[in-house]
Amino acid sequence: MTYPTDRLLIAGTWRPAAETLPAENPSTGGIEGEIARGSADDIAEAVDAARQALGGAWGRTDATDRGRILCRIGEAVRARAEDLAQIEARDVGKPLRQARADALALARYCEFYGGAADKIMGETIPYREGFTVYTLREPHGVTGHIVPWNYPMQIIGRSVGAALAMGNAAVLKPAEDASRSALAFAAIAVEAGLPPGALNVVPGLGVEAGAALAGHPGVDHVSFTGSSAVGAAVQMAAARHATPVTLELGGKSPQIVFDDADIERALPFLADAGLQNAGQTCSASSRLIIQRGVYEKVLDRLAARYRGLVAGPAMDDRDLGPLISAKQKAIVDGFIARAAGLSVAAAGRIADDAPAAGHYVAPLLLRDVDPSHALAQDEIFGPVQVAIPFDTEEEAIAIANGTPYGLVAGVWTRDGARQLRLARALRAGQVFLNNYGAGGGVELPFGGVGRSGHGREKGFEALYGFSAVKTVAAWHG
Repeated sequence: MTYPTDRLLIAGTWRPAAETLPAENPSTGGIEGEIARGSADDIAEAVDAARQALGGAWGRTDATDRGRILCRIGEAVRARAEDLAQIEARDVGKPLRQARADALALARYCEFYGGAADKIMGETIPYREGFTVYTLREPHGVTGHIVPWNYPMQIIGRSVGAALAMGNAAVLKPAEDASRSALAFAAIAVEAGLPPGALNVVPGLGVEAGAALAGHPGVDHVSFTGSSAVGAAVQMAAARHATPVTLELGGKSPQIVFDDADIERALPFLADAGLQNAGQTCSASSRLIIQRGVYEKVLDRLAARYRGLVAGPAMDDRDLGPLISAKQKAIVDGFIARAAGLSVAAAGRIADDAPAAGHYVAPLLLRDVDPSHALAQDEIFGPVQVAIPFDTEEEAIAIANGTPYGLVAGVWTRDGARQLRLARALRAGQVFLNNYGAGGGVELPFGGVGRSGHGREKGFEALYGFSAVKTVAAWHG
């Protein structure tokens, strides 16, 4: 199958843009083709196409048939998972095995939302004599989706998949640094029978196509995943037209390890949850908050793990790939420079044969970091973890809640009462007890509080977010 990665998809038709952008391979620093540079005019046409789809074939498609279409898309994605993984690995730089997992996750999102499409129910509300009152859940209409570069396939699945299942028509703006898997997915969806205009894809720069989508008066709901700073700009643009926004932003997520924890079980999660995709994960566990009784034991074990880690090209399937761009590498290098004076517990290395022009950073584990230090407060979005000791449960909670973020937290303890106390006390959208991430879980509502955003993706909560409740009150005497 041919994937038209240098085109726009509008109203079911692939067409060129007036300009293009280079598509870089972060593993090599080389240019591998081009993507379309969509404009504000292209966004406007895509929004019009989505509106027409709502008034046409897509709008007349009932929930059961929407589900069947999404299931067919999921089946087609699963059949082409290797193609998509190869595209994603080259575009993002993540190790090939991670890209393969992302392709299968995209298929699973389509299958999950395909199965859920006809299972969103309203309610009948007991009310006063003479009235029958019930609620309906209806699609917003045209939904705008601004997707980042770190997990394009997964975020398309949980965002666009949910929106389509609810009967919305979508306009997708993928990140300029990694657009090609989004375009390949769109080609698969069209081939699987998605009606024209139900999904429109306009790659381009965030300040051009992204800003135009966020601020377009014809968009009825915006879903954005990315940095807190850009999320604030998206929300302000949407606010001009009172457009609701789902924001999934950054994080500084902790894992708390108590003295009574099952250390053997915890160890793989402690490092891997912070280093997946070279640390370029909003839910990355970048803070390890460890009780003093096991602090040295845990750090010794983690240090041994770190010393064996190797960063290299995505297609070599090493422990880590490169960062997405020279710009992101400069940001992470700047944070590492601020670590001068901090104690290094261990560091990994960059493969000897890694291309010099690739954007590699060796993984770094810092110890005894003050909770107020910038590296313990700010989202680095790179392969850097900090370890912080604590003595009491109350201290651990204060440290964990002591950043502006609140996306994910992990707790490691055998004490069941403590597990329940921490689950309530931690300021986070997800809390994992004696695990971290629960294997991804497409069924598990995901989102944050504070500077980590608002609204929820994944699971049935995403379907509720992509719909509006209508109350019908009938008086019949």
